[in-house]
Amino acid sequence: MFGFFKTKKAEVMEHWYALVPGFNTSTKEFYAAVEAELKAREVPGLDIVRVDFAEGGVLSSKREYLRMTCERLMFDICAAPFGTAYFFSCRFVQIPATIKLWQLFVVCLVACLAVAVPMIVAVKYLGVIAAAILLFICLALVIYLLRNTVALGLQDLDAYLIKDPTFGGIYERFFRQETYYRQDTRLMYCDTVNAVVKAKVEAATGAKGIKLIRFNESSPILGELYKPSLVTPSQNHVPA
Repeated sequence: MFGFFKTKKAEVMEHWYALVPGFNTSTKEFYAAVEAELKAREVPGLDIVRVDFAEGGVLSSKREYLRMTCERLMFDICAAPFGTAYFFSCRFVQIPATIKLWQLFVVCLVACLAVAVPMIVAVKYLGVIAAAILLFICLALVIYLLRNTVALGLQDLDAYLIKDPTFGGIYERFFRQETYYRQDTRLMYCDTVNAVVKAKVEAATGAKGIKLIRFNESSPILGELYKPSLVTPSQNHVPA
């Protein structure tokens, strides 16, 4: 539990790129093609946005990336000129779940207020014993709801709670159940995005089997079970 209070940075689990000499294309059209394909595949829980990253310091030029996020897994895609060449870059990032003390304080305060006010009203009209029983039932229902959001068909609520800046980490740590379905969904998300981006790179360049150089390799899911390792140039291969 205490590890959740530590400040953690997002970790790049995998990064591949392709440099295409003597080539140029429209970055916005490439991003639009990737977006359209992913939307057509109806990947569940996927958010797609455009983000700008500075090339250097605060006052340096910015470069637009295409960001695709599902739960705490994120792909950042870049397509841009490099001299007389053109490059495509794909980073797979895992965002750690953390809990800060201020989040616990806010959640506890809100929970106390949410319990105290109805309890006072219930005691007034139902009596102490009946009010206590009613409170216990309500708390049990809330906990059941939080632990079974997906099973109850509340995927949108689940996605909202994970992204909530105050309650997200607490929900994921104490309530959200890890299941085979969730693991499989994340794996399918990673494979789908990787395959779509690679296919669109090939379509944009008109070259099948274009060399995608992967220099940080790891299995793309589930923290401590998979560790990133350095891949030498002789081991480069095309990601699935």
